[in-house]
Amino acid sequence: MNNYPKVNYKDIKLFADVTEEQWNDWRWQLKNLIHDIDTLEKVIELEAEEKDHLSKVLKKFCMAITPYYAALMDKKYRRCPVRLQAVPTIEELVEHEADIEDPLHEDVDSPAPGLTHRYPDRVLFLVTNICSMNCRHCTRRRLVGFEDKHLSHDDINQAMEYIRKNPSIRDVLISGGDPLTLSTEALENILKRLREIPHVEIIRIGSRMPVVLPMRITDDLVNMLKKYHPVYINTHFNTPKEFTEDSKNALAKMADAGIPLGNQTVLLRDVNDCPSIMKKLMHELLKCRVKPYYIYQCDLSLGISHFRTSIVKGMETIENLRGHTTGMAVPTFVVDAPGGGGKIPLMPNYLISQSDRRMVLRNYEGVLTTYTQPEDVLSNCGRCDVCKDERYKPLDGVAKLLRGEKLCLEPKGLKRIERNN
Repeated sequence: MNNYPKVNYKDIKLFADVTEEQWNDWRWQLKNLIHDIDTLEKVIELEAEEKDHLSKVLKKFCMAITPYYAALMDKKYRRCPVRLQAVPTIEELVEHEADIEDPLHEDVDSPAPGLTHRYPDRVLFLVTNICSMNCRHCTRRRLVGFEDKHLSHDDINQAMEYIRKNPSIRDVLISGGDPLTLSTEALENILKRLREIPHVEIIRIGSRMPVVLPMRITDDLVNMLKKYHPVYINTHFNTPKEFTEDSKNALAKMADAGIPLGNQTVLLRDVNDCPSIMKKLMHELLKCRVKPYYIYQCDLSLGISHFRTSIVKGMETIENLRGHTTGMAVPTFVVDAPGGGGKIPLMPNYLISQSDRRMVLRNYEGVLTTYTQPEDVLSNCGRCDVCKDERYKPLDGVAKLLRGEKLCLEPKGLKRIERNN
């Protein structure tokens, strides 16, 4: 049995008079978000310099911390991994030359309000710009925290119409903001309409609620989600300190309801940029029936350069997981490429060399071994009905080269092509 700490909120001056019923009500939590320095100072100790820095940062960026997540912060230690994700620092005002307002081109690749259509068979559906708290490393800080609003009814209709008219879309990822800030009824309306579209096979929801506001995972919510399977939920734990009895119970409710759970961790300086901490995090996730899905290289969003590590640190993390623990605990390390390039997986180099007959490989221990390829390597793929079905053929990219449907792929704007035209 997993034993996780219970949050003793009564020890905090600000919450001393809060009843257990209030504390466990997610709506009470949202009504009592910590937005200002005076309230924050009743939860953690703030030095004069830190308060001065906070006042400057809050003129540009918003702060919102759920009472629950605030209770996880170390009262004195400024480098507490929970506190670093919740409390603004003066580093957010540093504009690095690599910073971009919309690094992932989500706005550029938007064919309808709230929609980003980048990959062939799936769309990102941003149904709200409201979060239960403002994570300091948020990649969508251009949208979240400034004007709290859900996507309008008319905008939802336009997005639904786009999805309905594009039969290639089989997978819809609902995100925001945090979609679980919607009422259960409003969220169900979106799920029901998506389920009425025949070609939508998979619905995913991205939410940090199990981490920052686990009280939102109510029986009513879970019973509603069960009606629209297959529904997947990806959450966002970044440090083992975020696991509590409340978060464990929230995850258990969803897992018991048959909802597959995944986790997307962001590699953050001083929060989890240590292979040992990351390994413990992956183990805690599996203990709670959550599959580690991605580790993201921190994006190039404005004001978060102090969180970014080198890409090499992410590859080192994978090196310390692969072979040293179960493969179930090894997520994919990805860079979400600036300019809308999408997720690019990176990993240590296990292929050492190759010839037309053998491949030289290494394992996690450094052992070098060979794999002998068959002399007749011709594939018989392409004979069955599935291979002939246009829905499963690649639309573009390297996959078409492998199938022999294209000879080459050329970047747009090649000088030698322009010279010949």
